[in-house]
Amino acid sequence: MKKLINAPDAVVKEALEGMEAAHGDRLKITYEPAMIVRADAPVQGKVGIISGGGSGHEPMHGGFVGRGMLDAACPGEVFTSPTPDQMLEATKAVDGGAGVLHIVKNYTGDVLNFEMAADLAKGEGIEVEAVVTNDDVAVQDSLYTAGRRGVGITVIAEKICGAAAEEGKSLAEVAELCRQVNGQGRTMGMALTACTTPAAGTPSFDLGPEEMEIGIGIHGEPGRFREPLGSAAQVVERLATAVVEDLPYQSGDNVLAFVNGMGGTPLIELYVVYRELHKFLDGRGISITRNLIGNYITSLEMAGCSITLLKLDDELTRLWDAPVDTPALRWGA
Repeated sequence: MKKLINAPDAVVKEALEGMEAAHGDRLKITYEPAMIVRADAPVQGKVGIISGGGSGHEPMHGGFVGRGMLDAACPGEVFTSPTPDQMLEATKAVDGGAGVLHIVKNYTGDVLNFEMAADLAKGEGIEVEAVVTNDDVAVQDSLYTAGRRGVGITVIAEKICGAAAEEGKSLAEVAELCRQVNGQGRTMGMALTACTTPAAGTPSFDLGPEEMEIGIGIHGEPGRFREPLGSAAQVVERLATAVVEDLPYQSGDNVLAFVNGMGGTPLIELYVVYRELHKFLDGRGISITRNLIGNYITSLEMAGCSITLLKLDDELTRLWDAPVDTPALRWGA
């Protein structure tokens, strides 16, 4: 195992200390319990939005804390759900009197712990709504879930809902918008390599030099198919066909296309994937009117990518375009 770390059991804490040193002007970091909170939180009269999950997926979620996106994020240990007390304290920290939305990826630990935190927060008089994302078309059930996994659409939902909350929309409106985004988005991913958690020190699965894994999750779990290594065009054909046919997307649709790197894939390759995706969708009469390309929801150093599509309308497009100012995502600010 070769990693730029000091000790496996100190990775998360020391990464948070690095974030505090780099972004202390815009983020408040606490360590007991671990939280990343927007510097001006709570914003009075604004719906607070929090999310969280195991570390190792950076920049998600902590890199998306800031104006126009999340108000707080709860980092667990690597690939391990944060605890209910983290989520409760984050909920309290961002409550500006208009309620708090929990955006929860569909992983069993995340769902159970966020549910417990919501119940505790409601007991303290805070109005909480939760929306579970489950956009992964690869598997119905996995090592970590009952039902589909929450993956790439989570980033998009955090951005769009963050914009809506910034505009002063109500908790019910922001939660319904989150459900709409989740319902209109689909994702599928693949890997060229496995990843290695600092604690384990060995790859999460074995993959031969001429093999690729189709339908992987973001916790290093293996996928639905193992196949001979293919070209970018073949990979996009496999992933995009599964995504498009699931909703289904139709000729005339406008979409946001999100080509995400899993942590170890260089941007030059992601643009090759985007080129193939653009050709694939154009051939089906589907127009990409917005895009996001880069490493935004990762699995440590895994090489590979995921493709997420969101069916857009005028309102979703407007909210996507709204200003955002976070360490990892910033425009119009």
